[in-house]
Amino acid sequence: MNDTQDWFPSAQEPNPMRAAQTGMKPSLPKRFYKQADVTEKDGAFLLTLDGRTARTPGRQPLAVPARPLAEALAREWAGQGDEIDPGTMPLTRIVNSAIDGVAARQAEVVDDLVRYAGSDLICYRAGDPERLAEAQAEAWDPILAWVQSTHGARFALSQGVTHVTQSDETLQAIRAAVEEITSPFAIAALHVMTTLSGSVLITLAHAAGEIDAGKAWEAAHVDERFQERIWGEDYEAMERRKLREADFRAASQVYHLAR
Repeated sequence: MNDTQDWFPSAQEPNPMRAAQTGMKPSLPKRFYKQADVTEKDGAFLLTLDGRTARTPGRQPLAVPARPLAEALAREWAGQGDEIDPGTMPLTRIVNSAIDGVAARQAEVVDDLVRYAGSDLICYRAGDPERLAEAQAEAWDPILAWVQSTHGARFALSQGVTHVTQSDETLQAIRAAVEEITSPFAIAALHVMTTLSGSVLITLAHAAGEIDAGKAWEAAHVDERFQERIWGEDYEAMERRKLREADFRAASQVYHLAR
């Protein structure tokens, strides 16, 4: 049997976003299996292809802690056509990066998430036009209020792009919130969502169920939506955003199914 390592990019990379979006081989391999299934073994759920355990690029069993996530992976593999296209398999890419990259270096990923909190998107506000400032406040103020009430983290705001330094206490509060998430699959998904949105605070609010994936994605793109209403939509930019949104929603799915 062919090995998934033959076409999935290596995930020996602590940054789950880069690992999940690494380029594929230009020539896609032929589908070599008929059936994708799930098998339980020792409390884990393995993806099997024609009865044989699928493996990550690092040659580890493609195993996850929850049956719903394993079944979602199986549907992704079952949905492939005559060729296998990793570009249409975001769940598998994220799970690969969690197993091969994040599991052994989870502390590094946590550190990176805390760094996002030091310059989080929603702390940088427009002074004008007034309508943009109001749109930002409407989308972002409830998230900041939730972060403060839930995690005790009070963020300082800046107008424009001038850097504002957040207190050590605030960053430690976010670190504590992230460290409560122990699953490498959930941490990998959290990092992908944070990288795509530019905001660990939006991501944490979504992860906690405070806002759904759609509202989280819109909150991350208040500025772009405002500019489009003024200048019109750019087709290529919209298409890129759709692809990124699909990855964001896939990461959200991994996060919630893995827990």
